[in-house]
Amino acid sequence: MRYVISADAGQVSAHFGRCPQFTIVDIENNEVTHRETIANPGHMPAYLPEFFHQQGAACIVAGGMGQRARMLFDEKGIRTVTGVSGSIEDVTAAIVAGTLSGGENSCIPESGKGYGLDKQRCDHPHS
Repeated sequence: MRYVISADAGQVSAHFGRCPQFTIVDIENNEVTHRETIANPGHMPAYLPEFFHQQGAACIVAGGMGQRARMLFDEKGIRTVTGVSGSIEDVTAAIVAGTLSGGENSCIPESGKGYGLDKQRCDHPHS
């Protein structure tokens, strides 16, 4: 199963779409079979759900994620777990052990501005 973890300096990033990197981890039979870190390919509306769907992601792990992104991942059949914090190593170990759990979503509308990547285009209404 392929997991994508929002990453920032070895820690789970609080802002999914604006994180500088993603760590992709494949887990089979309770073992990590592949791990790589990629640069965030861009924060554009609806782009990342399609990008990670094409990469074969089954689950996205992040500190926080907006409601629209969660909905788009749901439409792609990709589970999201938010409210996660800690090191990528500890989170990967929790996934392998089957003990990963989410918490309170750290995403607050507009809180990601000035953090990491800026949105390249935004076409949804602001509340």
